[in-house]
Amino acid sequence: MQPRFGFRENAHTADWELEVWAPDLACLLEQAARGMYALSGMQFKPGEAQNRIVRLHAADAEGLLVRFLTELLWLAEQQGLGFEAFSIQLDGRYNLQAELGGYAIASVDKEIKAVTYHNLQVQDTAQGLRVKIVFDV
Repeated sequence: MQPRFGFRENAHTADWELEVWAPDLACLLEQAARGMYALSGMQFKPGEAQNRIVRLHAADAEGLLVRFLTELLWLAEQQGLGFEAFSIQLDGRYNLQAELGGYAIASVDKEIKAVTYHNLQVQDTAQGLRVKIVFDV
């Protein structure tokens, strides 16, 4: 039996594809972030936790997913931070407020350049939401 939420890497010809599933959109965003970090092999430095608040808006679930993951990539690149604690609040109009807790990044095995819209579709299934995300590496 498959767990209620999670992620796994799928074979993809040139880039990386991550399949993510969760009971709701907030959990889907968190699992997508965790999966993206796992794909890149991100390791954290020991030390004091750092917190950030992220506020985003999008027209739909796909746009919000791309904007959220892109924001996390920006924070990794510009501030050297990755996150392992996620408190994500959504309203019905794709407005997101996330409180993130994380650490300075010690290393990344492979850099993710971008989150793409390639075949991106958040699907509503009997078990919850499911999406396949392609990353440009």
